[in-house]
Amino acid sequence: MPTSRSTSHGTPFTAPAPSPDSASASVPAPTPAPNAAPAPARDYRSDLTLFMVIAFAVSWLCWGAAIALGGTETNEAANAPYMLGAFGPLVGALVLRIRRRRRGEPVPEHVVSFRPVHLLKALLLLVLGSATVLAAALLASRAGGPELSLDVAKDAIDDFGGPAAFLVGMLVSGPLSEEPGWRGTAYPRLRQKLSTFRVCLVLGVTWAVWHLPLFFIDGTVQHDLGLATPSGVLFVASNIPMAMLVTAAYERAGIVASIEVHFAVNATMILLAVEEPKVQAMILGIQTLTVTALLVTHRTGRRRS
Repeated sequence: MPTSRSTSHGTPFTAPAPSPDSASASVPAPTPAPNAAPAPARDYRSDLTLFMVIAFAVSWLCWGAAIALGGTETNEAANAPYMLGAFGPLVGALVLRIRRRRRGEPVPEHVVSFRPVHLLKALLLLVLGSATVLAAALLASRAGGPELSLDVAKDAIDDFGGPAAFLVGMLVSGPLSEEPGWRGTAYPRLRQKLSTFRVCLVLGVTWAVWHLPLFFIDGTVQHDLGLATPSGVLFVASNIPMAMLVTAAYERAGIVASIEVHFAVNATMILLAVEEPKVQAMILGIQTLTVTALLVTHRTGRRRS
C-alpha cells in the first residue's frame, strides 16, 4: 500500500512515523495471572471433639444420676437430672459459639441462617414431619396393627398436665434442647468435609448412641420399650432416618425448621402412643422414603449467616 498521498495543492504528504509511546500502546497487555487457589476449608475437628465431649458428658452424667436415684417412676428426685440431661447438646453449642466469638472465627460456611421467609416453609415441613408418623400409624392399623384412638391422645395430654404443658414439654425436651447442637453446630462443621448423606449417617448413629442411657431410666419411653426387644431395636434404628429428616428441614429453612420437625414427630408419636414394632417399622420405612426424596431434590448451598 502507498505510504503517502497528495494534498489539495498537489504536495506529497508523508505519514509520520509512529512514536515510541504509540508503538508500545499497540503491544497487547500481559495476560493477568490466574486467580490464586482458594484457601482450604477450615479443619473443625477440635470444635467437633469439644462439642461431642460436652454433649455426651453433660447428658450421660445427668442420666447416670437419674439411674442411680432409681428412675423417675420410683423417685421424683430423678426427674431433675433426667430433664437436665436433654440439654447436653445445647450446652455444647453455647460453649462453641462463645469460643468462636472470642477467637473472632468466621461462621462455618454451611450454616443456614434464619430468614422470615423460611417461616412458611418451616410450617409446611412441620406438617410433613407429623404426616410421616400419622400415615405410618394408619397403614399399620390397616395391616392389623393397633387402632388409632382419640382417648389415647387425651390421656397423653392429661399425663403432662394439660395442652399447654404438653406443648411446652414437647418443645423444650428434645427440639430446643438438642437441635441447636446436632444441626446448628455439629452439622455445618461435619459438612465441611462430608456429603450431606454421610453427615446424616454420622449424626444418626451418634444420636442413637447418645440416647442409650434412657433405656436404663425407669419411667422413660425407652425403658418401657426395652433395649433388647424389637421395639427397642427399631427405636435405635429410627434415629438415622429421623436425623435425615430434621437435617433436610435444616437445609431448607434453618434451625427453626429442624426444631419444628423434631417437635412434630415427637409429639405425634406420643399422642398416638407409638410402641408396637409394626407401627415403628412403618414409620421407619415412610421416613426413609420421605427423606430420600427431600435430599435428592435439594442441592445444598453454602450460606453464611
